Amino acid sequence: MDHRFRGLGVALVTPFRPATGKGVPPIDYAGLQTVIEHQINGGIDYLVVMGTTGESVTIVPEEKQQILAQVIEVVKNRVPIVLGVGGNNTAEVVHHLETYDLSGVDGILSVSPYYNKPTQEGIYQHYKALAQASLLPIILYNVPGRTMSNMAAETTLRLARDFENIVGIKEASGNLDQIAMILKHRPKDFLVISGDDSLTLPILALGGDGVISVVGNALPAEFARLVEAGLAGDMPTARREHFKLLEFMTAIFAEGNPGGIKEALRILGLCGSQLRLPLVNVGEATAKKIYQTMADAEVVRL
Repeated sequence: MDHRFRGLGVALVTPFRPATGKGVPPIDYAGLQTVIEHQINGGIDYLVVMGTTGESVTIVPEEKQQILAQVIEVVKNRVPIVLGVGGNNTAEVVHHLETYDLSGVDGILSVSPYYNKPTQEGIYQHYKALAQASLLPIILYNVPGRTMSNMAAETTLRLARDFENIVGIKEASGNLDQIAMILKHRPKDFLVISGDDSLTLPILALGGDGVISVVGNALPAEFARLVEAGLAGDMPTARREHFKLLEFMTAIFAEGNPGGIKEALRILGLCGSQLRLPLVNVGEATAKKIYQTMADAEVVRL
C-alpha cells in the first residue's frame, strides 16, 4: 500500500484576486501560499493540486504550470503532492502524462472520462492507456455526479488487479454498497479513498483509507482528528468529530463547490472568495449559514 496517499488529502483551492474591469480574476499566489501553510500546519497528509476544487477547467496551461511550481516551492517536500491530470480525450491525457514536467509530483489523480459517457470497457481502456503512459502512481477518480458516468466496482477492481501503478480510487459515487464491494474484493495494497467529506466516517468504518477533502482547506486540524481517529479504529472520537462538522459540511456544498469553501476561507481571513465564471459566489443566506456553522463548531467567534 502506498501510505503517502493514506489519511487526509486536501483538494486544494486556487485563490484569485478581484478582477479589474471585465477581466478574469488573476491568481492570488500570496493567498495560495497562506492556504497551503494553513493546511500543512493543520496536519494534512498530502495535497491534491488542480482538481475540481481548484477550478482547473478555467485555468490555462501556463497558469497550471505556475501554480504547480508555486505549490512545490512552498511545500518543500513536507507532504506529498498529487496532480490532477484527466479529461475525456484519452490521447490528450496520455500526451500530458508523457510531456508534463512532473518532477516534484508524487502521484496523479485522474477523473473518469466525462460527457462522452463511455461504457465500462471504454473506461477500462482509457485508464489502461494512462497506466501504460504514466511513470507515477495513479489514483482513479469516480464522480458520476459530474461525469454522468459511474465506474462500476467490477471495473475498478479489474484495473486494480491489472496495473500495479493504479494504486487507489477516490470514490465519490455516494454509493456505499458499491464502495463496500470494492473494499471487500480489492487487492491487498489498493487504497479506497472517500471523495465525499460527509461519507468519510462510514467509509473509514468499512475499512477505507482516508479522504480527499474539500473541508480540509479551511478546517484541516479538525478534519485530521476525524480521519486519524477513524483509521485508528477509535470510532467514538471519529463520530464526535463528524457530528461537530456535520452542519458545516452541509452548508459549504449548498451552492456547489468551491464557492462554499472559498467563503469559509474568506471568513477565516486566509484568502478571498473570488471564483472564475461560470461559477459565482454563494448567496448571502448561504454565506450567513456557513459563518453560523463555523461559530457552532467553535472555529470562529460570533
